[in-house]
Amino acid sequence: MVSVNLEAKKTVDQMIENAEELNIVVSKLENGSTVIDCGVNVSGSFKAGELYTKVCLGGLAEVGISIPGDLSENFAIPSVKIKTNFPSISTLGAQKAGWSVSVGDFFALGSGPARALALKPAETYKEIGYKDDANIAILTLEADKLPGADVADSIALDCNVSAENVFLLVAPTSSLVGSIQIAGRVVENGTYKMLEFLKFDVNKVKYAAGIAPIAPVDPDGLKAMGKTNDAVLFGGRTYYYIESEEGDDIKSLAEQLPSSSSEGYGKPFYDVFKEAEFDFYKIDKGMFAPAEVVINDLRTGEMFRGGAVNVELLMKSFGL
Repeated sequence: MVSVNLEAKKTVDQMIENAEELNIVVSKLENGSTVIDCGVNVSGSFKAGELYTKVCLGGLAEVGISIPGDLSENFAIPSVKIKTNFPSISTLGAQKAGWSVSVGDFFALGSGPARALALKPAETYKEIGYKDDANIAILTLEADKLPGADVADSIALDCNVSAENVFLLVAPTSSLVGSIQIAGRVVENGTYKMLEFLKFDVNKVKYAAGIAPIAPVDPDGLKAMGKTNDAVLFGGRTYYYIESEEGDDIKSLAEQLPSSSSEGYGKPFYDVFKEAEFDFYKIDKGMFAPAEVVINDLRTGEMFRGGAVNVELLMKSFGL
């Protein structure tokens, strides 16, 4: 079976080789682990964000940036485009932010292929029937500071690899690379909701594509989290190609999948988060989904559509 860590390593090597032109910095920790700063103490770049997103997806997707991406007749903004022939593995087996990395005073949301070694969380890998067995571990960290050797050692232990074979890519939400990689979760938001909320077998999703606008960079971490989430919730468009079985209600799936089907829909995420007293667990998680969904049923040839891009809410979130 394909290895998300070995596939992602090809992109990591490209980033290391071209670090200067990507405006990123590569360093070695005392234990031999590699840290790639993509936005903590550096500016990053569009290309760095593109490559970072591909690493998140385990190297199993094409990632590009459309400049501009038209959302309406009078509103266009650079957007991230995703295409994958391995939807469940690339999004849920790698890209999902399923690892809370907490070591000492360091905390980060961990995404990327190393999760498939440590099985974070195990239930996801049982559902999609996947596990990696590579001897290298690559993890992307959404954090405001760089990890030390203690963090890398902990990750190496969980992944059962040597510390010198650990590669950690870091970007805060409040950075260009952070904005890009979160927009790049547009397909994953849909597969996650399919599996976790709608209990649909995501292994039936054979191909997927999506596009979402890149949120403006905001130095305030909380506001950046709101804008980057809204980029997908109000501006994300996804396309799923599903090999259905008799009894599957694909029409209903398309109607229930978009963010607009959730009770919490209707306000910018920052406003919702603030009303919940910044307690993530009080928020309706069903809202974390693309704005618009189109599904092609490969068995019947039918197509179904649900939701729609909400330019008004998106512009309100972005302060336009």
